[in-house]
Amino acid sequence: MTESAFEIATAWSYGLALAGYVAFAIRVAFGSRKSPRARLLLAALLATALWAASCIPVVLAPSTGVVMVSSAADALRYGVWFAFLWHLVARSDRFPASVAVFPRAAFIAVAAALIASVFVGNNIPLVDRFGLSAPRANYLMRLGLVVFGLMLVEHVVRRVQPQMRWGIKPLAVALAGVFGLDLFFYADAMLFGQVDPTLWVSRGFANVIVIPFLAIATARNTGWTVDLHLSRVAVFHSSALLVSGAFLLAVAGAGYFVRYVGGDWGRALQIELIFAAVLFAMLVASSGRFRAKLKVFVSKHFFSYRYDYREEWLRFTRTLSTETSAQNVQERTVMALADLVESPAGVLWLREEARGFVFAARWNMPTAVDAVERADGALALFLQRTGWIIDIAEVRANPSRYADFALPEWIPSLPLAWLIVPLTQGAELLGFVVLMAPRTALDVDWEVRDLLKTASRQAASYLGQIRASEALLEARKFDAFNRMSAFVVHDLKNLVAQLSLMLKNAKRHHDNPAFQADMLGTVEHVVERMNALMLQLRTGAEPVDQPRAVDLEAVVRRACAAKSDPRVPIAVESVAGAGVLGHADRLEHVIAHLVQNAIDASTPEGRVRIDIGYEGPFAVVVVTDGGIGMTPEFVRDRLFKPFETTKASGMGIGVYESSQYVASLGGEITVDSDPGRGTRVRVRLPRIDVAAAEALALKEQAA
Repeated sequence: MTESAFEIATAWSYGLALAGYVAFAIRVAFGSRKSPRARLLLAALLATALWAASCIPVVLAPSTGVVMVSSAADALRYGVWFAFLWHLVARSDRFPASVAVFPRAAFIAVAAALIASVFVGNNIPLVDRFGLSAPRANYLMRLGLVVFGLMLVEHVVRRVQPQMRWGIKPLAVALAGVFGLDLFFYADAMLFGQVDPTLWVSRGFANVIVIPFLAIATARNTGWTVDLHLSRVAVFHSSALLVSGAFLLAVAGAGYFVRYVGGDWGRALQIELIFAAVLFAMLVASSGRFRAKLKVFVSKHFFSYRYDYREEWLRFTRTLSTETSAQNVQERTVMALADLVESPAGVLWLREEARGFVFAARWNMPTAVDAVERADGALALFLQRTGWIIDIAEVRANPSRYADFALPEWIPSLPLAWLIVPLTQGAELLGFVVLMAPRTALDVDWEVRDLLKTASRQAASYLGQIRASEALLEARKFDAFNRMSAFVVHDLKNLVAQLSLMLKNAKRHHDNPAFQADMLGTVEHVVERMNALMLQLRTGAEPVDQPRAVDLEAVVRRACAAKSDPRVPIAVESVAGAGVLGHADRLEHVIAHLVQNAIDASTPEGRVRIDIGYEGPFAVVVVTDGGIGMTPEFVRDRLFKPFETTKASGMGIGVYESSQYVASLGGEITVDSDPGRGTRVRVRLPRIDVAAAEALALKEQAA
C-alpha cells in the first residue's frame, strides 16, 4: 500500500466510524431512557467517536502529541466500554462482603493498565516509514486489556437470563468482534515487532460494521434494564478465561525475553518455550484436579454458599437416571455422590438378607473389594442409629466423637478412603458408599454433610425402587409359571379323566373290536396332548406355531366325539364352510371344555345343543344346555377369573384359559345364564374362507 493510498483509506475508515458513532450517539441521547446504563452506553459511543477522530491525524499529520492523544482516546474507549459491561453484570449482592473488595481491586488494576498504556509506548506505533517506534511492552499491555474485554463480554452472555439472551446477543457479537480484531491486531504486532498498516486501517471499518448490531441491541433493551443473574458456571468460565489470558500474556512475555537474550538461539528457544507452554496448558485444561481446585476457589471467594443447589441437583439426578449410560445403576449411584464432593472414586455396598452388606459396585477403582460387612456389625448399627456421614480421618484423629464405633477391618485395604455415606430408605439402611479422598482439599462442613445426606436419601430411594421393581418382575415370572402350571394341571386332569373312563369301560368291552379301535384312538389323542403339554412347558403358555385356517365344524365334531356321554346327547347344527384362523388343537380344547361344562351342568334328561353360524365378519359357536345355570353376579364378577368355579371338583382354570386364547385371536366369549334354566355360551372368532386360505397356502408352498 502506497503512502497516499494509506492516507485515503485511513480517512475513509475512521471518518465513517466518526460519523456513524456521532449519529448513533445522538439517536441514543434522544431516544433512550436516562438510566445509568444508557448513559454509560452513550459515553462509550462518544468515546469511540473521539477515538476515530483522533486516528485520522495520526496518519495525515503525524506527531508525538497527536499519537499520544490518539492513544489516550483509545484507552478511554476501552475504559468506558469496560465500565458499561461491568455495570451490566454488577449487582449489589453479587459477592459476599468478605470478598467484595476483589472486583474493585480488579477494576482498579484495569484502570491503571489503561493509563499506563498511554505512556509506556509513548505512541501508537504504525510502520517504520513514518518514523515511529514500536515498543512491545505497549502491545503486551493492550493484549491484556483486550483479553479482559472478551472476558467481560463472555461474563455478560453467561449471566443473562435465558429468556433475555436474545436481547443482549447483538451487543455481545459486536463487542466480541471488535475485541477479537484488536486481539489479532496486537498479537500480530507483538509477533512481528510492528503494526500491520492494513489491520490498523481495518479497525475503523470494523467499528462501523458493528453499529447495526449495537442499534439492534439498544432497540431490544431500551434503558438497558437487563435482568442478569450470577451463576457459578459463569464465574467458573470467566475465571478460567482470565487465568488463560494471564497465562498467554505470561508466555508471550517470557517468549520475547528468551528471544531477546538468547542470541542466535533465541528464536529456537522461543519456539520450544511456546511448545512446552501449549503442552502444559493442555495438561492443565484436562486435569480434573485443576478444575476441582478452581471450583473450590470460586465457591469459596465469590459466593456465600459452596454449592449452586439447583445445578448440583440437576446434575445429580441426570447422572443417577441416565438410562443410556453403559454403567449400571449401582455404579452411577457412586459416581453421582462422588461428583458432589470432587471425589475421584468410590465403592458401594448393598444389603442382602442372608449375608449382610456385600460389595455391589465400584467406580474408578482398579479392583473389586472382597469384604462383607455384617448387618449387626459396628458400622451398620452406627449408620442405622445415627445416619451420620463418617469422616474416616476424623474418626482416627478424634475417636471420642464417634462413641461406640470402630472402623471396619477392611478399611485399611482402601488407603484413600475418605467418607462413608449411608444409604437409608425410610428407617432401613439399604447400603453405604465409601468415597475416596477428593482431588482438592475440601472441608467436610455442615453444608457438605447436608448435601450428601439429602443426595444419599434420594439415591437410596432410587435403588430401593429398582430393587422393588426387580422383585415384582421376579414375582410376575413365578406367577406366570404358576399360571401355566395350573393350565397344564387342568389339561392333565381332563386327560386322566379320559383314561379313567376308558379303563372303566375296558372291563366290559375289551373283546369288542370297535371299542378296541376307539381305545387306541383315545390313547393316541392322549399322547398327542401330553406331547403338546411338554412343549408348552418348555416354550411358555403361547402356541409356538402360527395360526392357520381351521374348519370350525370339524373341530366342533371332534370335540363332541371326545366328550360324548350316553347320558346327555349332543346335537350339532352347522352352516357349511364356517372357518376361522387359529390352532386346531387349541380350538378343539376350548370347545371340548365348553361341551364338558355343559354336560356336567345338565340333568340326566337334559341335552346339549351346538350351533355353528355367522354374524357378519365373525364365525359363531353357541353351546346351550338346560342345566343348573349360574347367577348373573357370578358370570359378571367371577366366571372369567382364574381359580373360580361352581363345580366341587373343578379348578376354575378352563374358562379363563379359553377366554384368554380366544381374545388373542381377536374374538370373545360371552355367557348368558340363569339359575335353574341353563346356560348359553357364545364363542365369536374372526371368520375366514377355509378353501381360499388352503389354496393360498398351497400356492405359497409351491412357490
